[in-house]
Amino acid sequence: MRTIKGPALFLAQFMGDAAPFDRLEAIAPWVADCGYVGVQLPSNDARCMDLALAAESDAYCDDLKGLLADHGLVVTELSTHIQGQMIAVHPAVRPLFETFLPEPLRKASDGERLEWATDQLRLAARASRRLGLDASATFSGALLWPMVYPWPQRPAGLVEEGFAELARRWTPILDAYEDAGVDLCYEIHPGEDLHDGASFERFLDAVDHHRRASILYDPSHLLLQQLDYLAFLDIYHDRIRMMHVKDAEFRPDGRSGVYGGYQGWTERAGRFRSLGDGQIDFGAIFSKLAQYDFAGWAVVEWECALKDSAVGAREGAAFVRRHIIPVTGHSFDDFVGGGARDDQRNRRILGL
Repeated sequence: MRTIKGPALFLAQFMGDAAPFDRLEAIAPWVADCGYVGVQLPSNDARCMDLALAAESDAYCDDLKGLLADHGLVVTELSTHIQGQMIAVHPAVRPLFETFLPEPLRKASDGERLEWATDQLRLAARASRRLGLDASATFSGALLWPMVYPWPQRPAGLVEEGFAELARRWTPILDAYEDAGVDLCYEIHPGEDLHDGASFERFLDAVDHHRRASILYDPSHLLLQQLDYLAFLDIYHDRIRMMHVKDAEFRPDGRSGVYGGYQGWTERAGRFRSLGDGQIDFGAIFSKLAQYDFAGWAVVEWECALKDSAVGAREGAAFVRRHIIPVTGHSFDDFVGGGARDDQRNRRILGL
């Protein structure tokens, strides 16, 4: 059994225009001072990294790792959430995602957008390999999300065709991750076609149970769907290669519940919260992850409608440290162990 690594911080919600959040070399000492030992890098953000260069240059990757090592940090994984989202976008929400694209592609054809996103994922696979990483985070994108509620009744075969198309787009990318020796971890997330266990299973069937098709486990997204986030670990632990440590609360009333009534984050019944301020049982989660020999990183993703991000980040590092279980190397009752197997002795004990 292995001890979970961490704490680490996902930088996507912290990069900005003001120092020290405007470049990796400036934010790194701040992250270390908060108590983290790893960072998860958003690969689309030039303030963090040059993805194309990382895919081709060992020297660049060594410099990147060296910059972080100077502050006691390592890269835990790369994120392609933004690029993965663009692998599949339903026309109804296409304008909402135009800012995810480089300026020249915002009015481009769907085919050109898909080609760009696919290339980005392939670059991230090669960059992960050069950085010595074995897992990467992404979103699946969504062709079916506007039809998530079955009204009006969905035509026969619609869902099957949606997942077949997802598989056609993702299988070559998964093959590239296989070549790189990197697991591609889909964050199970509302708004994506892979938003719960049942939809992940549909996708897994469609990609012929590709061994690189893995899960980024974030219990906050499961709680807000009222899904059993602990049972999820029991069912899918063999596919879970990454985790985001993020809290949430769900407090429905007579006015709104899971769907939120189009309200903002502060008014919704389900809200993301800073670690320790929500309802998620992280003691049970870390216990199950230790039980299932999860070998990855505990990565804090700060998303909270109320608390300041800098406060949440600093509290989050301490929170994760308290919850990581240093796994034991022996059984507590080894001192009265039954000894080596002896079939004759066992039969005598059974009275046989």
